[in-house]
Amino acid sequence: MLLASKLGALGVLLSDVGERAAVDLSLSAAALLLTLRFHPGATATELAGIAGIAQPTAVRVLEGLGRRGLIARQRRSGRTAPLALTSAGKTRAQLLLTARLRAIGRLLSDLSQEERASLERMLDKVLAAATTSRAFARTTCRLCDHGGCRGPRCPIGARATELERAAGNAM
Repeated sequence: MLLASKLGALGVLLSDVGERAAVDLSLSAAALLLTLRFHPGATATELAGIAGIAQPTAVRVLEGLGRRGLIARQRRSGRTAPLALTSAGKTRAQLLLTARLRAIGRLLSDLSQEERASLERMLDKVLAAATTSRAFARTTCRLCDHGGCRGPRCPIGARATELERAAGNAM
């Protein structure tokens, strides 16, 4: 129970760090901005699914990001309206990601390299075990630096790929 409480406190701490890094953005807006950074051309419905928020909420938040000049609608394709970050949106998303990673890095600053490596191995194991699907992976990794955590380096994405392969082989 003590370990679970400590992990819960860490979750709250990390959420608070993310909220402070977002500065003037809600967590939903930050999630949508970063999701669109790694999924350009996604629709509001696709972004809502990845960010784990309701579609009407995503539309409202995306409209706000549009009014701030951070996103723009691309040319419609039938009934869908793909979205993209503007130049200002790309800059804001990068600043958000950098601020979040720096703040988390400060939390780890008292750990030695050996302790960090040990923590990383344990986190890899926990995150892989929790992964149930590609959709889970996208939602869980919505605030991640996808450039730094890709392929086999990402325990969540790697596990999602294993699950997809296993499902394909079962057919």
